[in-house]
Amino acid sequence: MANPRPAPDNAPFDVAAVRADFPVLDQTVHDCPLAFLDNAASAQRPRQVIDAISHYYRHDHANVHRGVHTLSHRATDAYEGAREKVRAFLNAQSTREIVFTRGTTEAINLLASSLGQSIAEGDEILITHMEHHSNIVPWQLLCERTGAVLRVVPIDQAGELLVDDMLNMLNERTRLVGVVHVSNALGTINPVETIIKAAHDREIPVLLDGAQATAHMAVDVQALGCEFYALSGHKMCGPTGIGVLYGREDWLQKLPPYQGGGEMILSVSFADTVYNKLPYKFEAGTPHIAGAIGLGAAIDYLTTLGMDNIAAWESQLLDYLTARLAAVDGIQLIGTAAEKAGVQSFNIDGIHPHDLGTVLDHKGVAIRTGHHCAMPVMEFFGVAGTARASLAFYNTPAEIDQLIDALAVAQEILA
Repeated sequence: MANPRPAPDNAPFDVAAVRADFPVLDQTVHDCPLAFLDNAASAQRPRQVIDAISHYYRHDHANVHRGVHTLSHRATDAYEGAREKVRAFLNAQSTREIVFTRGTTEAINLLASSLGQSIAEGDEILITHMEHHSNIVPWQLLCERTGAVLRVVPIDQAGELLVDDMLNMLNERTRLVGVVHVSNALGTINPVETIIKAAHDREIPVLLDGAQATAHMAVDVQALGCEFYALSGHKMCGPTGIGVLYGREDWLQKLPPYQGGGEMILSVSFADTVYNKLPYKFEAGTPHIAGAIGLGAAIDYLTTLGMDNIAAWESQLLDYLTARLAAVDGIQLIGTAAEKAGVQSFNIDGIHPHDLGTVLDHKGVAIRTGHHCAMPVMEFFGVAGTARASLAFYNTPAEIDQLIDALAVAQEILA
């Protein structure tokens, strides 16, 4: 299988060569070249990922861990090889700390369910006002079951956390801090190192929602020191329906299983069940084998390109996008934090975001419109929803120009 074309640290990022790896980008929409600027919802897949999944289904498909025949051994080797790729990508200590899930949402629900069995009335879970619904609703459900209290750290008009408020909210009743690493609605990169240190000073574990981070920057869970980190494969050029919960081994050892069934057991009788070792204790049932293999291929791809190269190119694109959007008449930029990833939400006076997105689609430009599964963020800014342009390393300045030209057409039609 061919490797993606690398961009050395001391060379310009060869975006044209990278784009050639993404078949989906080479098409027209409504007779216009596709400008895909909806990457925060789901990134596209390079042919290397598509080929890896196809190869598995064509040559190696069998159930994992259970068979003595050749195809089962191949499938198991590929599946567990993908787990090792995730471990290395996150710099976890051991593959025992890498639990495959259906995505960030299930990873957080897993933690809420397992951790919740030790949560009591009056305990507190601390999250922030900029969380995705996936890091809100599981904790609300936990609080409803246990009588625990959900506390929310405020944000300011730039879309930044009020960190001093957060530090003051930590107390002896806090059982977990859950914070998004990069906001999907605002692009804010949160000061997670500061948050983790403050929580650890009080011996409070920290969960980071890394769904929007892992495709755009290097993540080292040991350097961060967080107890838990959740991610989704489809945000980072991998398949849908696969994700990861990283959990520090000492924490995973003491947490109870999330679901019961096959794979997560060593022995079962009607009198008793003995649970499997890590990480299988949390992986009930036949897993998404092809998804894990595809995620491993996506990690190979990103690693070959270099996460620092990706971050540098996307930073240039974000600067260009922000400058061009700021010059549009009647625009309101929502999310102007000093530290940002490649996401920019905005509204234009007199135009509903959905109408705007429809006109842009007819000009070949794909953006997201709505509340982005972050309704409390929309409420804070006093809007029902926004238009959102979100970048990936395969985007170009020409696609941003196409967006700006399409916005001008939308204003002529709708304003």
